[in-house]
Amino acid sequence: MFWRVPRKQYEADKGDRNKRAFRRLVQSGHQPGIIAYLRQEPIGWCAVAPREHYIGLERSRILKPVDQQAVWSVSCLFVRKDYRRQGVASKLLGGVIKFARSKGARIVEGYPVETSTNMANAFLWHGTASSFLDAGFKEVLRRSESRPIMRYVVG
Repeated sequence: MFWRVPRKQYEADKGDRNKRAFRRLVQSGHQPGIIAYLRQEPIGWCAVAPREHYIGLERSRILKPVDQQAVWSVSCLFVRKDYRRQGVASKLLGGVIKFARSKGARIVEGYPVETSTNMANAFLWHGTASSFLDAGFKEVLRRSESRPIMRYVVG
């Protein structure tokens, strides 16, 4: 819910209220992303939706729109700790591309973090630039040293 609601609301609803709001979103029929499974066990999650669903992105100085093209935005990418560094994130992004294409997306955009050796995993919930590159995304703009904006043009 971090990108989906105004920041004050997110902070006020932190915890159970945000979880309930997300559950309502799913129960309403929205598909807010995809889940990676290994033998029916969930090991990863990637949130993706049309950019306009993420009102928090509109207020970001660093992540403001690159241009006027309609994009689907990857807002969160999580891989369970025991499956990290095994290519799961890149495979999730490949699944996101297929999912977004099936919904009519022409461009999928991500806002990963350029990793450093000192960065804690807790700060990587946007995904890493290397995972996006491995999935075929290209950097289109960088307004911050550590936050490239990357796109995949759906063919």
